[in-house]
This record gives sequence, structure tokens and C-alpha cells, in this order.
Amino acid sequence: MSVFDEAIAVRRSGDGRYQVRFDERFAIVAQGGTTPAAMNGGVTVAMVLRAVLDASPHPHPVATSAHFLRVPRLDPAEVEVTWLKQGRTAATARAALVQDGQVLLDATVTTGSLPAGPRTNGELSWTGEPPRLPPIGECVNLGPWPGTVGAHGTAGYAAQVDLRMDPATTGWRRGDPAGLPEMRGYFGLREERDPDAYLLALAVDSLPPVVFGLGAAGWAPTVELTWHMRAVPSPGPLQVAARCRHVSGGWFDEEAEVWDAAGRLVAQSRQLARVGRGSRRREQAPAAD
Repeated sequence: MSVFDEAIAVRRSGDGRYQVRFDERFAIVAQGGTTPAAMNGGVTVAMVLRAVLDASPHPHPVATSAHFLRVPRLDPAEVEVTWLKQGRTAATARAALVQDGQVLLDATVTTGSLPAGPRTNGELSWTGEPPRLPPIGECVNLGPWPGTVGAHGTAGYAAQVDLRMDPATTGWRRGDPAGLPEMRGYFGLREERDPDAYLLALAVDSLPPVVFGLGAAGWAPTVELTWHMRAVPSPGPLQVAARCRHVSGGWFDEEAEVWDAAGRLVAQSRQLARVGRGSRRREQAPAAD
């Protein structure tokens, strides 16, 4: 079993109940500290999806909406799954991640079936263009960024993922942000593992917050995230492009697209998050067309 699969493992303990435990190997480590500040949101969602799909009549989570209510501790927790509908083509469940009687994450998940390759039955099909990324060898091997490594080299999430970022979106690392809320890059795990629905749940929340491109810094907690699985991904690195439409009042939105190695759109997401505390604001005129 891979490290990632160990981190999102669930154990059925009753009707609609699953025991889970948060894995510090996928935690966001507090900068300058030795204890995790929070779990990566994508890993938390993947853990919940593992419980939902265990009893689903359909194999894929086609639509997931998750509200992040509280920061979990690295202690045991439970996922409670209630099915609202089970139909021929789609089923919908309500899933609550609970720790010490408090709901940490509340999600609604609709499951269905998706193609593993290009559709050939003549049905209507159209999609946009994948992101334009430099060759993977010319991208920046991101490695740990501020907020992912604590004192004495304690590492969490950043030690498990392989991020190769478009150099145009990494100026913030050297104190020269681009002035645009965008992030683009290749994503995968450092261990050998083909992408699937669970890894897509991680991929849509995998890049540094887009507001880093505006000079913001620090942990930017997600409040709500909705993502759609559009196809079963092919083996190989994923391409992820994220952007923002609006930053105001300490809040920002982030939209992401995930494309597989075959050039197919396999996931989309939109989330609302808080700008990190201590962030500074950088204003810049829009770039000319």
C-alpha cells in the first residue's frame, strides 16, 4: 500500500460509520514549529471519499462539495455517511467527518460512472485547451515552501508530493511575485502511484495558494471547495492550472483545472479561502493583452 493510500485509509465500524486517523505525513507544518498547523484539504476530502465510495453503487465521485469547519488534530476521527439517494446513474450521500463530537468537514458527494478513455459512441463532446506549460524538465522543482517545513526539518505534505511549477508563477519564492493570482505546474506523488479519483481530490488543492502571486504569504485556509471529476485519468503526471477572479476583504476565490498525461480534462474545482494572516498586498496594473 502506498503512503498516500495509508493516509486516506478507512475502517468500517458500523452501518455508515468509518474509523479514520489523520496522517502527519500529509500535514501542513507550522513554519518555525514542530507541530502541524493543519491537514492538507485535498487529503481530508480524499479520506471522506474513500468512505463514501465503499458503499456507493457507482464507482466515481462526479461532484463533491465540502465545507471545512474546524482544524483537525492528529487523533482518531470518524466519517458518518448517510445516503440521500441511490439511483441508476447517480447516487448522492452526505458525509460528515467528526472528531470528539464536532464536525470538522461536512460534504455532499454525488457518485456516477465516467469514461476511462475518449468517448467514441457519438455523444456530444467538447472541451477547452489544456494549460500551456513548459516541458517538465524546464519547470521549477518546487520543494518545500514557507509553511510546510518546521523546526529541525520536520516536513509534511511537501515531502510527499512532486510539484514542478511553471517558472512564470514562482517569482514569489524570491520576493518578486508576478502580480497575477495564478499557479501552474505538473503534479504527482513522490512515490510511484497512478492517478485516480483520490489523487484528483488532492490535485485540485495541490498548488500554492494563487494569492502568493500577489505577494501574499502564509497559510490560506480553504472554507469551501467544490470539485468535479470529469474522466478517469491516464497514468503519468497531471497538469494543474489555478487562477483567481477576485480578492477582497480577506477572502479570495480559486478555480483549478486538472489535465492528465493524455491531454484530457479530468477534474475541475472552485474554492473560497481566506488570505493568509500577515500577508502583504501587492497591487499591479493588469498586463496588456
